[in-house]
Order: sequence, then C-alpha cells, then structure tokens
Amino acid sequence: MPEKPPQTPQQKKALSLARDCRNTYGNNQKAARKAIPLRKALESRKVRHKNNQAISRADRLDEAALDLAESSARHDVHRLGGWKKGADEPLGLIIGRALTAREERVGRKVRSRFAYGKAG
Repeated sequence: MPEKPPQTPQQKKALSLARDCRNTYGNNQKAARKAIPLRKALESRKVRHKNNQAISRADRLDEAALDLAESSARHDVHRLGGWKKGADEPLGLIIGRALTAREERVGRKVRSRFAYGKAG
C-alpha cells in the first residue's frame, strides 16, 4: 500500500473540522446525552413488544397470517418509521456560525445608542 504524503497542520485541522460532528438539535446537551439512548431503548422495546404480541397469537392464526407475522418480525417491519436521531452537523459549520454571530455582536451597544439617538 503506498504511503500517504505528510499533511500540514492546516490540512489536518481542516480534515478534523470536516470529520468531527456535534449534535445541534436544540436541546440541552446534558439532556440529549440521556434522551438519545432512552429514545433508542424505547423504540426497541416497542418493536420487541409488537413482535412478542404477534408470536403469542400464533396458535390462533392461519398459516398465511403466521408466515406474515414471522416475516415482519424477522425483517423489523415494525421498526420502519420509528424514531431516528437527526444527523449531526460538522464542527467546522458550527464554529463558523459561532464566529459570524460573535462578529455581529461586536459594537452592538454603540449601534443601538445611535439607532435611538442617545449618542453622547
């Protein structure tokens, strides 16, 4: 396998900012740390419950309905359309947005004073 050419620190940083992602859904990060695994667990419990209900009714079903229930359990049909975590955003975009917001905030007090005619 051919060796890769060495990267400059700037190239490494750009690659890191493009590769690293952050959750920007809008809720508190500490809450998301617990909410995301909880939602995944609840979704899995819901799917297992539906599959177990279908299996428990197996003695009352005819052959075609039993095949359908078994197939849907095997292919996770109940999981379709369930909860999915939204995609994370690249760290470079988040930092760029924060820097833009910081630049807009600079001189905010002075601008508002001039807007209301209180200069002086």
